[in-house]
Amino acid sequence: MNHETLTDNAPEASGSNGSCGSGTCGCGSAAAAVTVTPAINGIALVAPGENLSTEDLHERAYAELLRQEAVRLGLLPRFTGLTAPDLNADEQAVIDRMLEVEVTSPQPTPEEAQRYYDAHQAQFTGGQARRVRHILFAVTPGVNVPALAQRAEAALLELSHKSVAPERFAQMAAELSNCPTGAQGGDLGWLTPQDCVPELAKELFFLAESSQSTGLRPRLVHTRFGFHIVDVLEVNPGHLPTFEALQTQIASRLQWQSRATALGQYMRRLVGLAQVDGIDLDGDASPLVQ
Repeated sequence: MNHETLTDNAPEASGSNGSCGSGTCGCGSAAAAVTVTPAINGIALVAPGENLSTEDLHERAYAELLRQEAVRLGLLPRFTGLTAPDLNADEQAVIDRMLEVEVTSPQPTPEEAQRYYDAHQAQFTGGQARRVRHILFAVTPGVNVPALAQRAEAALLELSHKSVAPERFAQMAAELSNCPTGAQGGDLGWLTPQDCVPELAKELFFLAESSQSTGLRPRLVHTRFGFHIVDVLEVNPGHLPTFEALQTQIASRLQWQSRATALGQYMRRLVGLAQVDGIDLDGDASPLVQ
């Protein structure tokens, strides 16, 4: 049920736009605005005059969906108010127990854990480091990004030639790089994954085809700072623990991921079966949870 509030004496709509149909009188602009109160199955999510951020409103909506489901299952008493109540600790504990029963996810098999280990070995390797130099073409406010990318590509192409002089990288870093390291030939020293922004860490450590190789990267590396020409001078491969040493950790991670997926599907089902007004929630009326 939509909660709609119309101003008193609002004119009855006689045209498709809620006005008299004339394009010149302007009476349509005087039509009363319609306000829809966010609600779940007729229970308002906000009290009169209350303002919530989008994040807080969504959090309250999902909490109310869970409360109403607990009522439907006979786990909580019916609520006689018109605005969603705040859950106390006992009510939250009831809902947590409900979710333990209602939302199930399969335990990962040893084979699934092994496949995850094989596909994510770079993430489990400790002590790895790369000695790197770079040339940064920084993206700054007002810069012509396509033109900047072309300059970076041209510089990378020059450095990729087999006949390029060994000292040319340092010269170009001094001439072109927007990083202070340009004065030292672009040398960033030894880097670990924690020293890099995620985009650079992925290129240097987590791509199977390039994480253990040295030399000039054949493509520009795009980060939040701009375009980088990257040259890996040395690699410390670090140490990869055995699968047996990590099996319990990996199983816990896979179980958490499976649980999160199942909970998301459960919540989408509740949304799909509810009457939701005044707020956009992702819903699916399918009875499948798994």
